[in-house]
Amino acid sequence: MVSWTSQAISKINADYQRSADTHLIKLDRVKIPGVDLYLKDESTHPTGSLKHRLARSLFLYALCNGKIKQDTIIVEASSGSTAVSEAYFARMIGVPFIAVMPRSTAQSKISLIEQFGGQCHFVDCSTQMHDEAITIARAKNGYFMDQFMYAERATDWRGNNNIAESIFDQMRAEPHPIPHAVVMGAGTGGTSATIGRYIRYKGLPTTLTVVDPEHSVFFQSYTQNDLTITADRGSKIEGIGRPKVEASFQADVIDHMIKVPDAASVAAMKWLATKIGIKAGPSTGTNLWGALNIAKRMSEERQTGSVVTLMCDSGARYQDTYYNNGWVEKEIGDIAHYAAQLDEYHLA
Repeated sequence: MVSWTSQAISKINADYQRSADTHLIKLDRVKIPGVDLYLKDESTHPTGSLKHRLARSLFLYALCNGKIKQDTIIVEASSGSTAVSEAYFARMIGVPFIAVMPRSTAQSKISLIEQFGGQCHFVDCSTQMHDEAITIARAKNGYFMDQFMYAERATDWRGNNNIAESIFDQMRAEPHPIPHAVVMGAGTGGTSATIGRYIRYKGLPTTLTVVDPEHSVFFQSYTQNDLTITADRGSKIEGIGRPKVEASFQADVIDHMIKVPDAASVAAMKWLATKIGIKAGPSTGTNLWGALNIAKRMSEERQTGSVVTLMCDSGARYQDTYYNNGWVEKEIGDIAHYAAQLDEYHLA
């Protein structure tokens, strides 16, 4: 007789086999002499974000380690996208799911979690999520998935269809097939760990640049080599940035970090939507700001090559927040200065 765990793993693997790879989009309209810019569109996953990969890996990791049994209650601390994806997989294998998140999380994400059968438990601030998730898991004899602890180890960084392998495979036929740089933000740090390790494992000359929003301590920790730094508030760019250095953040596999103002992230997100026609979320804006600055510097130094960054999710989840001018003015501030800088890029 096939065990429940084997059946659950088979369901997750079957779901993966039904899914195509995500697109790698060449931003041809952005004219930076000598440099090609690419956007890896992770919004096309069944749950609409990069976190779909993480959630699948976390569930397989927990199942194979004997942490999830039939009817185990899964608890996660998440500002939205990870919880959406984990709710999807929890429903797939038939276990309850509770997401602990800030009250400020976009209503569209809350609705998606509930549509996938998850339950939302709210806290006042993102700094409270972790401890509250532990408390709930203990009280219900459940399992705390803890993305911030296990993200860096749940994914096989050597390959096995991870995002790094996907990027480099899709770049093979391009004019500059080995990217000069891959640019991305860090929430858990799991994806940057996977990409950084893969680059080293394959002996590639590509550099990994991690961009960090305001009110996140990753950049400061990286530059000062201090894992104890904390902040008293959370990031305003959903999905990336943390008020403490999480266990999955692997600074040693990162080559460079860039601090990005929140207003620059939102300006880049809106520039991508209005000028290029791609509507993404705010963390994509952070990524794009970093990628454009690297590409511009390469061109000024007469270097040629390619730069790849990630589209983490679609802008559809942020209609009431980051695409609402009144909300942006109140929560982020004036973005005009950064919008003017972006308008200096020549478009075809």
